[in-house]
Amino acid sequence: QVQLVESGGGLVQAGGSLRLSCAASGRTFTSYHMGWFRQAPGKEREFVAAINWSGGSTYYADSVKGRFTISRDNAKSTVYLEMNSLNPEDTAVYYCAATWRWGIPAEMVKTTRWGSWGQGTQVTVSS
Repeated sequence: QVQLVESGGGLVQAGGSLRLSCAASGRTFTSYHMGWFRQAPGKEREFVAAINWSGGSTYYADSVKGRFTISRDNAKSTVYLEMNSLNPEDTAVYYCAATWRWGIPAEMVKTTRWGSWGQGTQVTVSS
């Protein structure tokens, strides 16, 4: 299993930006495709973005497309989520996830596709 540790969350005003980081350890990072999910209070965990092992393929939820960017640095075993134009609806705990299996978007949005999870980092957007 790969271990994942998120960082970079915090409180930001609407319209602001944050960059989340997720550091991986324990396994060869390039063996994994990486993703970000989020969970707001009282809601189910939802898919945000995914990136394949090389960084050559990415998927985004419609709600964040054009505002969020997922990227990875394989030399640093780290995946990032750059979040711009934040709004209060983006408030949630953000989780980093890893999987060995890449597939079509309809598969990658499922939490069951992902085998390893971080502990989460809180993002709060004030209006």
